[in-house]
Amino acid sequence: MSRRSLLRALGAGAAGATLAGCGVPAAFVEPGDRAGHDSSATDHTLHFANWPLYIDTDDDHESKRPTLDAFSQRTGISVTYTEEINDNDEFFGKISPALMNRQQTGRDLIVISDWMAARFVRLGWVQEMDRAKQPNVAKYLDPQLRSPAFDEGRLHSVPWQSGITGIAYNRKRLGREIRSTGDLWADDLRGRVTLLSGLDESFALLMQGNGVDITRWTSDDFHEICEQTERRVRSKHIRRFTGNDYIKDLATGDVLACQAYSGDVIQLQADNPDIEFVVPEEGAELWAESLMIPNLARHKRNAERLIDHYYDPEVAAELAAWVNYVCPVPAARDVLASSKDEEAAALAEDPLIFPDDTMRQRLAIARDITSEERTDFAKKWNSIVGL
Repeated sequence: MSRRSLLRALGAGAAGATLAGCGVPAAFVEPGDRAGHDSSATDHTLHFANWPLYIDTDDDHESKRPTLDAFSQRTGISVTYTEEINDNDEFFGKISPALMNRQQTGRDLIVISDWMAARFVRLGWVQEMDRAKQPNVAKYLDPQLRSPAFDEGRLHSVPWQSGITGIAYNRKRLGREIRSTGDLWADDLRGRVTLLSGLDESFALLMQGNGVDITRWTSDDFHEICEQTERRVRSKHIRRFTGNDYIKDLATGDVLACQAYSGDVIQLQADNPDIEFVVPEEGAELWAESLMIPNLARHKRNAERLIDHYYDPEVAAELAAWVNYVCPVPAARDVLASSKDEEAAALAEDPLIFPDDTMRQRLAIARDITSEERTDFAKKWNSIVGL
């Protein structure tokens, strides 16, 4: 079970999300008020908050995290690692009171999905990083992830892992190939298709199925997919909307095709090779979940060093081999390819971890839903989904 199975995909349902969506002026923090006293030079510690099951662990001792332990041994920096992020909105609600009131969060480094990271950037709740002190990030960060619309130049964020939202299906049970998003709407899939329930997780792939350039989609594009989805709900073509419980539905055969995340499918394929993941001909969404340093963090320099540690190709390769998402460090592919371990070497050839040029041409990063759009769009989508 991947840690993404914990994501509830609540869209903009939480109170904290409403606050961010409205862009409350009082919540915005000016650039000059974001940095706190950095104790890194004398206090060799760091508090890192992440999602569950999102870092490598030792096979014999689950409490040990080899890549993190190696950082501490090399630098002398002790890392308090907490798996406390189970949902973007829930975590927003947990730390937003401190951030909007110009108080410390108690965390030096966090990992959140880029659509939520966009809110933190808009509100001025995270600090700009010093790339001069992060040579690995500057050299090895995947060019396709270097400058998302919400954070031009990646000044405030660095991808922890990346992934693709595409289509998963059971080829043996279906008896044919799926090549495009439009194939989901064939008669033989009526009642055997699921879509992701979260607005931010679902909309881009559906737009791409209509031939939309998701880097600059419009309100009309959004309302068109809503109308199409409503019709398919009424006709009972769409079985239901899911979080990551689509994994169980697909594994048991209750559904034959669904919206899915690339990393989940790699894990499903280990038990069932008949399950395939498709980047549709018209394209799929490339996303990331990113490391960010909250305002007033007490160990900013230590956090920057840890981020750069994970951009060493050797370290990135070790992490990628464990989590199985798209590695944001393409140079890690050569590290895995040269491994004497056959399973590790095989991962270097997996396009769902290291997309090839052909696949990359069909991947795009969707523009974020703006604060002005979010409330109405979320209300519309949630009414269709039933949230």
